Amino acid sequence: MMQDMLQGGLTGNIASGKSNASRVFAELGAHIIDADRIAHDLMSPGHEAYDRVAAAFGKEILHPDGTINRKILGNIVFSQEDKRLTLNSLVHPGVLTEVKRQISETADLFPRSIIIVDAALMIETGYYRLHDRLIVVTCHPSLQLSRLMNRDGLTVEQARARIAAQMPAEEKVRLAHYIIETSGTLRETREQIEAVYKDLLALERAKAEVPRS
Repeated sequence: MMQDMLQGGLTGNIASGKSNASRVFAELGAHIIDADRIAHDLMSPGHEAYDRVAAAFGKEILHPDGTINRKILGNIVFSQEDKRLTLNSLVHPGVLTEVKRQISETADLFPRSIIIVDAALMIETGYYRLHDRLIVVTCHPSLQLSRLMNRDGLTVEQARARIAAQMPAEEKVRLAHYIIETSGTLRETREQIEAVYKDLLALERAKAEVPRS
């Protein structure tokens, strides 16, 4: 049943407002699959991805209890592109497998609703092609910088390094079916999300009415 359900891909660069958009979509009735949360879980002890990451980056990225120190790992991968690519290659195949499993499970349980996959690296990995519609969240660069510094307690240099490590927002916007601009008020952002969700519901109804061959 997976192919009958309308799937939206939700992405956006760091501190762009993607998490808030995901919460609003959930409030409106969408079924959210959080690829970033899946990646987080797969990097916990007991998972193959954890073993591969710990082996690749060494004991210096581990807390005394053996869990991954994400701040140290983040400092490494956001300052060294080769390390970032290594991390992605170790974690993302497992993330894609789990995302597909959750899509199939959700489609079986809720065949007439909207699935939205929330993933920061959806475009970079090419996963966006799996979805019917791509939603990109963006905001003014200066706001993104201040949000990131305040949220993660970073210096200007650290925040800029994390932003520079990602695909430019302009490139993501060019691929989008929908753009959600979060530089305004929360109310203005919510109105955009509600409009997108209304359109997704209409597309889902139209898709469901197409006769099967």
